[in-house]
Amino acid sequence: HASPPSPAATATACRYLSGRRKPTFLTRRNIVGCRIQHGWKEGNEPVEQWKGTVLEQVSVKPTLYIIKYDGKDSVYGLELHRDKRVLALEILPERVPTPRIDSRLADSLIGKAVGHVFEGEHGTKDEWKGMVLARAPVMDTWFYITYEKDPVLYMYTLLDDYKDGDLPEREPGEVVDSLVGKQVEHAKDDGSKRTGIFIHQVVKLLITVHQIYID
Repeated sequence: HASPPSPAATATACRYLSGRRKPTFLTRRNIVGCRIQHGWKEGNEPVEQWKGTVLEQVSVKPTLYIIKYDGKDSVYGLELHRDKRVLALEILPERVPTPRIDSRLADSLIGKAVGHVFEGEHGTKDEWKGMVLARAPVMDTWFYITYEKDPVLYMYTLLDDYKDGDLPEREPGEVVDSLVGKQVEHAKDDGSKRTGIFIHQVVKLLITVHQIYID
C-alpha cells in the first residue's frame, strides 16, 4: 500500500480544492483528509448543517466515504457526491489538528476486547463490552470502537479512559469468515427491509468485526 500523504500535503490539497466552485473528478478523488460541511435534508425534517472530517474512501465502493462529523460519536458512511440528502457540499480550507500522542500506548490498545465504562446521568457507571478496532485515519488521537449492545462504528479518544482505568480488558469473541463485498439485507423493527454491503473486516486477536454500509 502507498504511504498516506503528510498532514501538510493534505491541508494544501484541501485549501486548493476549497477554492474550486464546481465538483470535478479531481475533487472527488482527493477529499480524504479534508474538512467538509454541507446541509442534510431527511424527509420532511428541516435542513441541518453538518461539519466534519473525511476519513476514508471505501475501496469496495469508491463512491462511499467514511466521515466523522463534529458532535457525533458514531461514524457515517455516505456517498457525498450522490446522496440527495447531502446539500451544498463544501470543502473547507481548515487543517485537521495533529497533536502528539504516545504511539506505543495507542498501538497497544488495538485489538483489545474491553469493557468501556460510561458515566450515567446520576453518576452511575455502565460498562459496555466492545472491541477497539483501529486507530482512525487522519484524526490520529481517535480510535474506531464497536460494542455488543450497539454494533455501530464509533470513534472516541480512548487514551484518557485507558489511563483512568475506564477501559479494562475483557474476553474476546469468536472468529467468523470474511463477508467483505457481499450484499446483506437488514430487517427493521417495523417490518421494512434495507439492503447494504460489507465494506470492511477487522480481525484482531480472536474476534472478527465487519463494517456494513446500508443504503
